[in-house]
Amino acid sequence: MEVVEAGALLLLYLLFALLFSFFKMYKKKSQLPPGPTPWFLLGNLLQKDVLPLYKFYKKLIDKYGPIFTVWIGPKPIVVICGYETMKDAFVNHAEEFGGRPAMPFIDRANNYRGMVNRNEAKWREVRRFTLSTLREFGMGKKTMSERIQEEALCLVEELVATQGQAFDPRRSITCAVSNVLSSVVFGNRFDYKDPVLLENLRIVQDFMGYIRTLSMQIYNLVPGIMAYLPGQHRKILADCAKMKAFIRERVESHRRTLDPQNLRDYIDCFLIRSEKKQTNPENIYSTEELVQCVFGLFIAGSTNSSTALVFSLLVMAKFPHIQAKVQQEIDEVVGANRIPGMDDWVRMPFTNAVIHETQRFEKGSLEGFPRATTCRTEFRGYIIPQV
Repeated sequence: MEVVEAGALLLLYLLFALLFSFFKMYKKKSQLPPGPTPWFLLGNLLQKDVLPLYKFYKKLIDKYGPIFTVWIGPKPIVVICGYETMKDAFVNHAEEFGGRPAMPFIDRANNYRGMVNRNEAKWREVRRFTLSTLREFGMGKKTMSERIQEEALCLVEELVATQGQAFDPRRSITCAVSNVLSSVVFGNRFDYKDPVLLENLRIVQDFMGYIRTLSMQIYNLVPGIMAYLPGQHRKILADCAKMKAFIRERVESHRRTLDPQNLRDYIDCFLIRSEKKQTNPENIYSTEELVQCVFGLFIAGSTNSSTALVFSLLVMAKFPHIQAKVQQEIDEVVGANRIPGMDDWVRMPFTNAVIHETQRFEKGSLEGFPRATTCRTEFRGYIIPQV
């Protein structure tokens, strides 16, 4: 009898917990912007015409307006769409929408370090240092333009070598973008066929591909369970560790050859800052923090920029009349005897407009790196709670 009573009590406890979760979930729903009705515990994960957002957000806007709620399991996500609405949120209410929610998979991959973590003071400090250092090494200046021009010539040589045969431009373009980053971070570029470069780019692409999957969303819902289960997440995390081991080796090589009077790249600057900030109680400028920052730069920089470039080529192929006008403007301003530079863009308004429109037109994953409200926020007639 005692076993039966214990089983009954356990069943009642589970039913009560589920019932409590049910009412809690739907109480939240009544306080949030409208959206598709979530299923209990699953949210909108398995519902058609909801996720992934980049495929269906237009239908959702037509039905619910520019602010609506979707559910990743029992967790709600408020989606903000449209230029004016997003500008209002991220410019006029920048502090309120400036936080980051808990993302267990990203935290695990980043080891809770780098420029994507929940320690606001820490990531702001690291981001501030990174931006100032990249500027010193040419971001937005002529020196960066020269780095891009040099790499562009290498890319052209790679494309010419195809001798007019059909080829996939993605690998070459991704290598070129990665090499611009490498020249700033490591102080050197790689050959396009270098196996280390190709392996690191594969890791970056696999990582970015995984964060758009349902598997990653499930990992974020139940990280304690997923950590013990087999699956793609284990391979992705192992690959990330492999790439960070390579970065760690480069950091140690830089440390052995460091010359404070002749700083070569981002790693050197970080190592110098680390020596100056050794007494920092949070140890922000540690070796592992540096490894994670470099890893984050390649994750954020390589795939996004190369994808935008490849997509622009597809757009030009799809709209040949636009391609012809861009080519005409390039011929008139740049000509055939020199390569374009930063000074040319102000004299190429049509090409500049096409680049911006291509970026606006490109669809991408919207769920991978969400923002979070830092306080209870009233926004356009809705109350969005603090995450």
